[in-house]
Amino acid sequence: MPVVDIDPDELRELTGHEEKGDEDLKSDLFGLGLEFEGETEDGLLQFEFGPDRLDRLSVEGVARSLRYQYGDDRGVRVPDTNDADYTFVVDEDVPDERPYVTGAIIRGVDLDEAGLDSLIQLQEKLHATMGRKRAKGAIGIHDLTMIKGEVLSEDSGGNSITYTGIDPEGDTFVPLDSDREMTPAAVLEEHPTGETYADLIADYDRYPAIYDELGLFSFPPVINGRRTEVSTDSRELLVELTGTDQWTIDRMCNIICYALSARGATIEDVEIEYADRTLVRPDFEVDTKSVTHDRIETMLGVEFETAEVIDLFERSGLDAVVADDADASDEAADAETVYEVSIPPYRTDVLHPLDLVDDVGRAYGFDELEPRYPDIGTVGGRHERSRLEAATRNALTGLGFEDLLNFHMSSEDETYDRMNVEPGTDYLGGGDPVEITEPYSEDYTILRQWALPSLVMVLENNTHRAYPQDLAEVGLVAERDDDVNTRVRERRHVAGVLARHDATYEDAKARLQAICGDFDVDLETPPTEHPSFIDGRAASVVIDGDAVGVVGELHPSVLVEHDLELPVAAFEFDLSALASA
Repeated sequence: MPVVDIDPDELRELTGHEEKGDEDLKSDLFGLGLEFEGETEDGLLQFEFGPDRLDRLSVEGVARSLRYQYGDDRGVRVPDTNDADYTFVVDEDVPDERPYVTGAIIRGVDLDEAGLDSLIQLQEKLHATMGRKRAKGAIGIHDLTMIKGEVLSEDSGGNSITYTGIDPEGDTFVPLDSDREMTPAAVLEEHPTGETYADLIADYDRYPAIYDELGLFSFPPVINGRRTEVSTDSRELLVELTGTDQWTIDRMCNIICYALSARGATIEDVEIEYADRTLVRPDFEVDTKSVTHDRIETMLGVEFETAEVIDLFERSGLDAVVADDADASDEAADAETVYEVSIPPYRTDVLHPLDLVDDVGRAYGFDELEPRYPDIGTVGGRHERSRLEAATRNALTGLGFEDLLNFHMSSEDETYDRMNVEPGTDYLGGGDPVEITEPYSEDYTILRQWALPSLVMVLENNTHRAYPQDLAEVGLVAERDDDVNTRVRERRHVAGVLARHDATYEDAKARLQAICGDFDVDLETPPTEHPSFIDGRAASVVIDGDAVGVVGELHPSVLVEHDLELPVAAFEFDLSALASA
């Protein structure tokens, strides 16, 4: 979850509520879903929140949400923009892997030290989340006074900036945190920031580059040039974003523009001139979605009047009208009443009517919802699967394993490449992955297909801990299956690893035999092959005649990939195999 550092004095100033103490702010923000995580050494408050509300990655965005919650602001606000004076010309040499650009001109911004720190934090948090560590979108912010745009034509007073491709050993520039001219290739090899992000573009034939009349000043997605570095003296800025998806970088740009607008800046359009079309950015178009009155009341369990629902939408920073020109002043709303809700440009999270219901609920106050008994009386009890999971965990801890709970999401690199498994194979963990359509991080792009990679990652992160380390997990795995109505087949797997200087296949099998003995099921372990395990030291886990998993010693290449310097024996099997007892 993203954690944002907030200066409480800045927050009070931006909300206009100087009377609010720190504890009041913590309570108010908790009502918005931001949880207090502690304080920095500099006295900044740290808040954690769900990655859906990326507009709250800065103190300006948090202050905006509070002003709506307090009722000081209402409805959708779209900043006015001045006509474009700058044009991004997208050259045909731009790398095909990163063809999109967007941006805005910021004028009259007042950047004190706190404002500059907030802008830098917002930039890096957007990189880490929506930008997928700069792979999908990267932001460059420049001092506009240090940029000299080429004149578009004799008849035009406008300026152009060129987004193009450059040879790795081509033009030189002085990157940030450096004092010498460097080629793009040299930046990737010798500059600390270049080394960090080299993998993003190392395979490109030509590297992305942005030029003005004076030459190269930005090397996205790696680093900006020192010539256009932003300081507290900067009053006019160029915001440029490049990436693999126009929608993503446009939304990232909107969030930055709104944050700077909150500090009194004026936003100026830029034109994006592609070979086949011209766009005007930033894209402040207001989206619209619909939700029925009945759905709001059913989900929240509260009876609302139409005017009250509209008021709650406006206090969420949205606008709402009743569809078909119905009278919004009616005290009672029909169950089929439909609200047309306007979504501001900085909201990237409103994808479904339930997101609108969530906004109404937060504006109303989830603490104000009254608990009530269901209409149908039932006797509660544990599900059989839950009983089985608990019993299996007890058996594992009794055998000396430490019980873990890992993320259900992972990446193809962790699931396949680092475990020597090819996707689409019949090996355990080799099925078709369930992909996340719009992941916010490249670390979590699929649902994991087996649990063993998660345990090995824990071992990798715990190399500084004492051995032996015996770890186990009972957890969810999933794979694509078109025979299931959801096209996703979910299972619960049992996995364990034994990391020690003398770990062997026999150690892992002995634990398996003990578990199967506890559940009175028959275990067989015929030899098998699996790319994650050593040949001749791996076996299939066959319980009551069904092949349900694998046991063995991890392959040395897997150990080296995870920086493990001692043997690891492991097993994994389907939990349901124990239910036959």
